[in-house]
Amino acid sequence: MKRTIVYLTAIIMTSLSFIAKGEDVRKPAGTGDSFKGPLGLQLWSLRDEFKKDVPGTLAKVRELGFRTVELAGTYEKSPEEFNAMLAANGLKAVAGHFGYERFRDDPEGVAKEAKALGLEFAGTAWIPHDGPFTEANAHEAAKVMNHAGEVLAKHGIKFYLHNHGYEFVPHGNGTLFDVLMKETKPEFVSFEMDVMWVVFPGQDPARLMKKYGKRWALMHIKDLKKGVPTGSLAAGTDGKNGVVIGTGQTDWPALLRASKKAGLKHYFIEDESPTVLEQIPHSLKYLEKVKF
Repeated sequence: MKRTIVYLTAIIMTSLSFIAKGEDVRKPAGTGDSFKGPLGLQLWSLRDEFKKDVPGTLAKVRELGFRTVELAGTYEKSPEEFNAMLAANGLKAVAGHFGYERFRDDPEGVAKEAKALGLEFAGTAWIPHDGPFTEANAHEAAKVMNHAGEVLAKHGIKFYLHNHGYEFVPHGNGTLFDVLMKETKPEFVSFEMDVMWVVFPGQDPARLMKKYGKRWALMHIKDLKKGVPTGSLAAGTDGKNGVVIGTGQTDWPALLRASKKAGLKHYFIEDESPTVLEQIPHSLKYLEKVKF
């Protein structure tokens, strides 16, 4: 009860503070005439800053203009404590990443934590595998995700998988990513498109968005530097290859047009570059002006 009171008090005080400052809370940064969002930040982008100062980094997130965030852990804070810190900065967590093993071994525990954090979506960004991703890996992962999604659905939470590039191993007339889509149940499993990890393995994000439509619920807005070779199934590349949105290889108007038609629920900027704090404002400006 005490933590709940602290949480609600933080929300009220923050709202009054924003009103007193005359801040326009109705138009989050990164939205414009064409792109309407809702746009948040994947907090993994500022992981180095969080290691030094959690409340101060959350304040930076708010200063950048974000209202919603996607979590990648709570930096040794309890869900209640972290929620209070988010609220104190006018932020709301709507999605979060958890380890695949937790969904496999204790989906009820994940659901409980996700609910305490007030999340709409709880997902994973990595399917463990040794060597290249295989058909057997895909079949097993689909079973785990279907079960986890069913458990989370009972708590009003939607499960999702974030692609990471290695899933696009050729298979039949498509890829193993198509197998994951085919073998997971739409009522229990959604997907988050990480755009750079679609482009890097040589796939077309707009085409993939159109192909699977409403199976996509979320997106990581991330751009790959021009000139970087594509077609690799390696789930990693130099952080410097992540560039300001609109300056890389992605056809953003085509993709954002397709994602709008698909009805995506949330978009998140994820910037893993060494100059993340310098790049994010420029990415926001691009999204505010892009036309499609």
